[in-house]
Amino acid sequence: MTLKAGNYLFCHMLYRKILLVDDDEEDQEIFNAALTVASGGANCIGVTNAIEAFDKLARKELEPDVIFLDVNMPLMNGLELLKKIKSTEHLKTIHVIMFSTSSSPTTISAAKELGAVNFITKPNRFDDLVNILKPLISHS
Repeated sequence: MTLKAGNYLFCHMLYRKILLVDDDEEDQEIFNAALTVASGGANCIGVTNAIEAFDKLARKELEPDVIFLDVNMPLMNGLELLKKIKSTEHLKTIHVIMFSTSSSPTTISAAKELGAVNFITKPNRFDDLVNILKPLISHS
């Protein structure tokens, strides 16, 4: 699979502090391994629960440059979390990139309408993930 960007403009900001919200711990491990290959200096924190992620963000325990956010999660899905982030004054400027197995045009459109800066369909190959992350992550 490839980067699914829909009508998004690619953001040219290089991120260093990354929050990954994904309930699948194996997917988190793969993401972190790809991030290590893609970048020498980025820092990633993983949270497996969207409610916990929002609580930590709201209390300013986490202050990421970007949030990679899975769509399909129990309790609160990624679109619901995105909506809460974008409606919270001190969080709404954080860039959110949806990172999901979904490639549904309806889901991509909903994410865009809610304020996601990009939508990445999780690739099947590790090297593809590394290549997706490289242009987004600070190397210094």
